[in-house]
Amino acid sequence: MIMINLEEIRRKTVPVDDYISSMNEPFREKFLDRKENYQPNQEAIEKLKKESNKYTVVVFSAEWCKDCAKNVPVLWLISESTGLEVRVFGHIKKDPLNPKTKWRIPPSPPEVKTFDVQKIPWILICDRKGKEIGKIIENPKIMSSVEEEILYLIDERRNL
Repeated sequence: MIMINLEEIRRKTVPVDDYISSMNEPFREKFLDRKENYQPNQEAIEKLKKESNKYTVVVFSAEWCKDCAKNVPVLWLISESTGLEVRVFGHIKKDPLNPKTKWRIPPSPPEVKTFDVQKIPWILICDRKGKEIGKIIENPKIMSSVEEEILYLIDERRNL
């Protein structure tokens, strides 16, 4: 488990709604369409409301990424519905000219190396002290939705 400096992360990222709102078309339309048509698990949302002030989610995302278009708008819905803080390192770019390097820095933030981001979206859930609780890489692996998996990771940590 890693510890992160949340104040530094907040300085270097944007809230999820600002990230999606600032996208160019046709990407913004795809992300907004997903947000408008997604039906979150209300039971998970209600439980997350009670926990939202204890956690922060940090996401690495790119406009061109299908899994990001599927899951990052859900994070925006979760944030709106529960108050959970979701911060985004956006505009990740592949580096096709350098086969030894996954991401081109810049425009990708140098934190892709710090956190060893290999696939996106890379979703880190941490407590308000910056301690990693868990992560979701690309898509939920244990539960059927992002909101359920975040809740599952929180519950798992609590039961340790």
